[in-house]
Amino acid sequence: METSNHTKREKLIKGLELYYQRLIKHKIERNTDLVVSENGKVVHVNPKKFKK
Repeated sequence: METSNHTKREKLIKGLELYYQRLIKHKIERNTDLVVSENGKVVHVNPKKFKK
């Protein structure tokens, strides 16, 4: 049972990483800011800062 949960967790993490990469790419292509929460405040950040 634990291996099934571990496998699901790995797949979920891979999916989230793929989503993150696509989000950054989309924001850079559209030349828009990435909106994030930092210490409870809304902050607009240049997505190029997060590009790998």
